[in-house]
Amino acid sequence: MTQPTHTDPGQSGGFLAEIKDAVTTRAALLVLGVLALQLAFITSYVGAFHHPKPREIPIAVAAPAAPIAEQTAKQLDALPGTPLDPRAVQDEAEALRQIQNRDVDGALIIDPAGKTDKLLVASGAGASLAQAVEEVVGLVEKTQGRTVRVVDVAPAAAGDGRGLSSFYLVVGWCVGGYLCAAILAISAGARPANSARAVIRLGALAVYAIAAGLLGAVIAGPVLGALPGSVMALWGLGALVVFAVGAITLAFQGLAGVVGIGLAILLVVVLGNPSAGGAYPYPLLPPFWKDIGPWLPPGAGTYAARSIAYFKGNDITGPLLVLSGWAVLGSAVTLACAVSRRGRTGAAVGSGLPDGPEGPDLADSAAKAAGR
Repeated sequence: MTQPTHTDPGQSGGFLAEIKDAVTTRAALLVLGVLALQLAFITSYVGAFHHPKPREIPIAVAAPAAPIAEQTAKQLDALPGTPLDPRAVQDEAEALRQIQNRDVDGALIIDPAGKTDKLLVASGAGASLAQAVEEVVGLVEKTQGRTVRVVDVAPAAAGDGRGLSSFYLVVGWCVGGYLCAAILAISAGARPANSARAVIRLGALAVYAIAAGLLGAVIAGPVLGALPGSVMALWGLGALVVFAVGAITLAFQGLAGVVGIGLAILLVVVLGNPSAGGAYPYPLLPPFWKDIGPWLPPGAGTYAARSIAYFKGNDITGPLLVLSGWAVLGSAVTLACAVSRRGRTGAAVGSGLPDGPEGPDLADSAAKAAGR
């Protein structure tokens, strides 16, 4: 008796059929999404950093006589390309106060009785920014047969190379925030099943943020000696940065499932990091990045960290409000998404199940099949 033969469907269809069976439409779309994210990353970083140029750097001008200061300010304001945004002030003390309050990034103190003027800079706000102020003002002084003596009134710490430690600290906090939220998706489903689960995730994120903020502040401060300033203030800032970024990521996951992790990376890494004012502070960035930087967590966090470290916490209210706004918005959207889903959780990342309404049903079917 002849035995029936069984043919493998994959073999009968050939290699193309095997590819079609192995690569799902969902996987292909996710790979295309990763490619788009990668290209956006390259475009954003190269676009922001390839040609730094000073634009409207705020600078104070002081002189013994007010007319001299005003005339010099007008001359600086008329420079081609408007690299400076000068304003005449009463005296050197007022100029120094404005630097410490972060109202200006430098100050030119004119000495009409001699040929050498004083230029006050603050490398704690970014070494590249202080260098740009020195170059622009020095060139103007040279054309007038004068020289400048540079005084750094808020120097970066010895362990803070080029004033970048604040930026890297905040980047680390941001990475921790979205990775913590992503791990929650990997372990328990991209979308929380209900509002109680959403509250639990936000609570776990808050505990993580407190720990991450403290450890980051201690490492950057007492351990490595990279940043001066209050450890307690940096701790609070770090906790807020981590929670804000994590809450944003949870919100994106609530709205878009697993794709939300990519959206969080797009916002925080692709758009946020190059516009944060780290390597090149805002006055050196192109207009687009200069405009969005203060409104995103990396930029708000970097500016606040530098204020804490070198400017006694001055001008920190705005960045803290921005971070708080992201934290509140992320939490509210996360809770709203959980309530609207009414018990329908998304599949855990890496489970192989679709992250949609059909995910729980497939998961139940798989569990029933395993129990047979």
